[in-house]
Formats: sequence, C-alpha cells, structure tokens
Amino acid sequence: MSAALQAGAFDVERIRQDFPILTRTVHGKKLVFLDSAASAQKPRAVIDAMAHCMEAQYANVHRGLHFMSERTSEAYEAVRDKVAGLINAASRDEIVFTRNGTESINLVAHSFGRALLKAGDAVVVSEMEHHANLVPWQMLRDAHGVELRIVKITDSGEVDFASLEAQFADGKVKLLAITHMSNVLGSYTPAERLCAFAHARGAKILLDGAQAIVHRRVDVQVIGADFYVFSGHKLYGPTGIGVLYARREILEDMPPFLGGGDMINSVSYTHSSWARPPHRFEAGTPAIIETIGLGAAIDYVEAIGFDAIAAHERALTEHALNMLADVPGLSVLGRAQDRGGVISFVMQDIHAHDIATLLDRQGIAVRAGHHCAEPLMGRLGVSSTARASFGVYTTRAEIDALKSGLLRVQQVFR
Repeated sequence: MSAALQAGAFDVERIRQDFPILTRTVHGKKLVFLDSAASAQKPRAVIDAMAHCMEAQYANVHRGLHFMSERTSEAYEAVRDKVAGLINAASRDEIVFTRNGTESINLVAHSFGRALLKAGDAVVVSEMEHHANLVPWQMLRDAHGVELRIVKITDSGEVDFASLEAQFADGKVKLLAITHMSNVLGSYTPAERLCAFAHARGAKILLDGAQAIVHRRVDVQVIGADFYVFSGHKLYGPTGIGVLYARREILEDMPPFLGGGDMINSVSYTHSSWARPPHRFEAGTPAIIETIGLGAAIDYVEAIGFDAIAAHERALTEHALNMLADVPGLSVLGRAQDRGGVISFVMQDIHAHDIATLLDRQGIAVRAGHHCAEPLMGRLGVSSTARASFGVYTTRAEIDALKSGLLRVQQVFR
C-alpha cells in the first residue's frame, strides 16, 4: 500500500513518495514539475500494475480460452467497471476505450457526426477549445456540410451565455461540444447549466473532460452529459489509453468508427454485422497494459479522494495567483471565478519560450507555446503563453520556487 493511502489524510509530502521521478535532479537542481496539464507523472502503483501485467499475467483479451487470456480479459474488463464508477455512468456498456481524449472526440465526430447529423445542422464549440475539440468538427464541416459555430468567451475566460443564446437561436444546432475545463485559462465551464441549456433546445452535448477529470469529482448523470471524454495520461495513468462515455441509447444508434477484429457480430465476404456497444467501437487488439495501468491510476486517486484533491489544488492555485501578482510585468490570463490548477501568464518583453528555457535551467518545468489552442491565443491577443499546472504532488514550496525563478528570468533580461 502506498504512503499516501496509509496516511489516512491528504499529506502532499507522503504522496510525493509515491512518484519515483520526483526524486530526480535537472541541471543539478531538484526537479520542480509544473507541467501536469500536459501529462501527469505516474505513481508507483501504476508502474507496478503495468509491470505485473507484463511479467505475470499477459495475453490477448477476449479471444482466448486459455487461462492467461481469461485472467487478462478479466483484469482488462474490470477497468471498464472502474471507469464507470469513477464518473457514475449508468452502465459499464457506456464506456468505450480509445487511445486518448482526441480519439474519443474524433470517434464522435466520425460516427455520430456523419451518421446522425446532416448538411445544414450545426455544431457549436467555444473560443477556448483545445485543437482536439475544434479540428475534428472542422473536418466534419468540410466533408459533410455541417455548420460549425463559435461561442464567445468573456474577458475573464468564461462562457458568454448571450453569445450561446445567439448561436442556438435558429434551432439548427444539434451538438454543443465544449471543454469542461480550459487547458489554458483553467476556467471550469458550468457543465450542468450547459447540459440543461442544450437539451432544452433539442441538442446533444459533449464535454471535453481531459483537464477537469483530474481535479474534481465528475458525475455524468448529475451533469447530464451525452458524451464525456478524457485521457488516462493526465489522470496519473499511462499514455495510449483514453475514454469515451456516451449514453447507451446514443451508442446503439452510432455506426463503428473503425473496422476489424473484435468489433463484429458476424462476417462474410459480402456482409458484416456489428457487436453491441461498447465493443462495436473497439476494433483490433486494445491497449491492454495501458488500460490496466489506468485502472491502477483510478484506484490511486479514488483512495486519496477527490474532495481532498480539489481542496489541495484550490489552495495551491490561490497561493500561486498571490505569488505571481508580486512579479512585476507579469500578467495572468483569465480570471474566472471557478478555476482549476492551470495558470497561463505572459511577462512584459520576454517571450514565453525564453521564460520556459530559463526556468528549465533552474530545474523548473513549465509549458510554453499556444498549448494546442492557437485560436484562443488570437482571442487573448497573444502569440503564446507560459503555463504552470499542478497535480496531487505539487507543493507550496514549488510555487515559491516558480516565483523566485521568474524574478531571476527578469534579472537576465535586464
């Protein structure tokens, strides 16, 4: 059992002991990892679960009748139950495994979009979407004649509901696809309100939960989401495994996204029929080891507790905003009332890439660039930002180190 689970309460120093990589040094300095929004570090429990699968319990799933295949299939399918429990899905059959959140959105765009939307229907996204929740809809528009509409955000980084009303006014909108938490601004969107808004106007709603799922409890039934997507690697699990949640009655109406083994009911030279969801959407050999790693990551965060995680990260974010306010010439982008542990900022006369490079020399890892949200950069009037993002292992001392590092960056440019 990990140190964090034995502690019985949230103790960041004990939690850090579960993450082997945090003992590393970078350029002779203790690693300060503030890039968890891009991909989180992995606890020992995840590393061990994946190693155990490869060492003691590995075979292909679903197809074999021998002992190893049966045991591996049981372990693999148990993770579907864990995911359903994590987000309170009504059924395990509403959980589809993909490679990542990006593939989950593409699955919806290609399957739901091409089969159940028609030319002239509209899809709405917001100005603060990750490219993963914009580009697939552009592709659907160009190939299928669906209209793509953009909802504005306020200067504080929140959904502009007047703009949302305007986009829905003609009754053509069939899908609202929107982030649950911005990967740039840290803004949470009011998910329940958005779901109620879309449903009242006859539209479905997809929530991109890649960031939100990490920081707080998500209940898809309470929210009312039709689709919810996220990636395992941001939730302290491995890369190569993602999740699409969709209400079962919607999945039943959707055709397959990919064709091949394990997604069929029967095949002849002239005709194929499809398996029932979710296996209809899981063609080929899946990411077995990675899925088992995701299961271990879910066990890990559930044992800590999302209430404790959310409280820790709220306190960190407040502390970080206070610390950064004391850095001359630094501006934080977005001031939403409801925000998570992601802070993007710019510094006067210093490019974001220079900030990140000089911080790296001090052992501090932050992100720099447009964060796969290039249109949002244009809306904010910047070409790029630096971004600090937090996880369960982030400490106040690391926030203080960031501030000190930024002051040293300024000294270099003076």
